[in-house]
Amino acid sequence: MKPIWIVDDDESIRWVLEKALARENLATKSFANARDAIAALEFDTPQVLVSDIRMPGDSGLDLLGLVKSRFPGLPVIIITAFSDLDSAVAAFQGGAFEYLAKPFDIDKAVELIRRALDESLRETSVESGPAETPEILGQAPAMQEVFRAIGRLSQSNVTVLITGESGTGKELVARALHKHSPRAAQPFIALNTAAIPKDLLESELFGHERGAFTGAQTTRRGRFEQAENGTLFLDEIGDMPFDLQTRLLRVLSDGHFYRVGGHQPLKANVRVITATHQNLEQRVRDGLFREDLYHRLNVIRLRLPSLRERREDIPILVRHFLVQSAKQLGVEAKRMSEATVQFLSGLDLPGNVRQLENLCNWITVMAPGQTVEVKDLPPELAQEQGGQAAVLGLAAGAAAQPVPTAAEGYAALQHHGTVAPGAEAAAGAAGGAAGPDGWLALLELQAANMLSGGQQEVMAVLGRQFESALIRTALKHTHGRKNDAAVRLGIGRNTITRKIAELGIDGAKDD
Repeated sequence: MKPIWIVDDDESIRWVLEKALARENLATKSFANARDAIAALEFDTPQVLVSDIRMPGDSGLDLLGLVKSRFPGLPVIIITAFSDLDSAVAAFQGGAFEYLAKPFDIDKAVELIRRALDESLRETSVESGPAETPEILGQAPAMQEVFRAIGRLSQSNVTVLITGESGTGKELVARALHKHSPRAAQPFIALNTAAIPKDLLESELFGHERGAFTGAQTTRRGRFEQAENGTLFLDEIGDMPFDLQTRLLRVLSDGHFYRVGGHQPLKANVRVITATHQNLEQRVRDGLFREDLYHRLNVIRLRLPSLRERREDIPILVRHFLVQSAKQLGVEAKRMSEATVQFLSGLDLPGNVRQLENLCNWITVMAPGQTVEVKDLPPELAQEQGGQAAVLGLAAGAAAQPVPTAAEGYAALQHHGTVAPGAEAAAGAAGGAAGPDGWLALLELQAANMLSGGQQEVMAVLGRQFESALIRTALKHTHGRKNDAAVRLGIGRNTITRKIAELGIDGAKDD
């Protein structure tokens, strides 16, 4: 077997890989730059080539291009200290087998090299290098998987369904899929189906003829026509009205559609990418989304992780947004102290990347000084930190209070006639379990009772009761002051206001 070539200007990386591969009885040959490796290719070839991307002189991508032009079956693994989408796509399109982002786990690196030894198939991979204006930032493993998917889809016209919470960057991914596709020179048209009134959405999508309805004074091209030969991105597809889903299905099925009020079929050569934060499978089960359309859209599913799943990306996102915001306003970019970055990295940030970007815009305008401390953040974020500590304190205090056993809870439920058949045995099994688990046993009994009685939406019903009990109790502790109650519960002021209205809770007042 031929040796594995390692090309990296970092001597420590070469040394670590050499030693790790030697333990696996794998021969290696190392080069400090791409130029020497290219010269050596005139006389010999490796079994696998492992190359850094950023080196003095020729880059790893230059080496990759040369290798693939002369030795198409030779697996090339790209290693890098950076992580931007353009380099990732370039590596995939150049035919790289895989890539490793520094710092990498040496065992995983050896495992990958062994896989490359066993496989001669060319695969595309994501790799990294700093870009002046990166489309998507992310070094977390979850985001690297997204980069890999975009790279693998870069030369495809397949329909893609992007899922993920609001604010995770679904449109950015759709634009990246378009930019790195064969349709990149053609239009990219985006439409949020939830933002258009139902009566206008059909016209927005398919256009209308003159006189088709009141106010249609001229013929209008719809989004399908505007996106001809390009990409149409339909955001929040889960909110599309049911009758319009039928028309969309027809376009996806045979590629033809009619303008509103029109009689001439029009041909659509459009790649459709859709996105939603909703559970489409559940909407199909609820009869709110067509199953056949779901299967048409769900050819390739790309899930975007929430910011909670990629907390290690928060520091680089913060730096990027602060620089971006400062550039827009023509001011010097502010910096965050290490404590502030750590604080932000510990928050849930339900608005995800969009919320973080808005926060950085607020900081650029509102925070005093150039170095931002935790006390300089918006008050609701500081309160959230205090609220989390307060909730822990409440929980500790509550644990010291007497808690009913499961048997006592069963007796109480039996007294009110709400115990399901067979629940008595469950109560007996949990019987003497006093302490913090007692209320969980009560919950299990109530859930068992509701399920055995055939009640629907048990999760929603019990969830509302649970939230209502928490908020009512917190309001009692704060004498009805809802802002104070929000702090004690560790939720935002807007959230508790909304919950109070939804749950019909009385007795709350502003602080």
